[in-house]
Amino acid sequence: MTKSEKALELFASGFNCSQAVLTAFAPDFGLDEKLALMLGTQFGGGARNAEMCGAVSGALMVLGLKYGHYQSDNTEQKSRAYAIAVEYTKRFKEQNGSIVCRDLLGYDLTNPEEAACIKERNLFGDICPKMIQSAVELLESILAEYE
Repeated sequence: MTKSEKALELFASGFNCSQAVLTAFAPDFGLDEKLALMLGTQFGGGARNAEMCGAVSGALMVLGLKYGHYQSDNTEQKSRAYAIAVEYTKRFKEQNGSIVCRDLLGYDLTNPEEAACIKERNLFGDICPKMIQSAVELLESILAEYE
């Protein structure tokens, strides 16, 4: 099963975008899937505020697992990690027009009337899988490129 397939399967089974993306990559970094699901919970729906897309948040956590900064005096590692994050979000914006949940959905899920439109139009079922697939494919590309 590909990472995209795994992430889409997780999303289809009731997990959010962030959980799906992070958990699809968790075994590659020795991260327990249950822990990945728990960690990603709060980032779905743009951290429940319709801000940064959960799929992007999940991908950035994976990039942190691969390139993250963990030594306070290692400014080179920190700079590289930040540059990779900037490159990832830049490419996601180029592919999808934004990294902001409400922009991608066309509605603000924190507004009850707009949340009802999201549900009526099945945008979580239509837009979110596309964002998950885009996030995973771009993540795989970045991971290969910055090896």
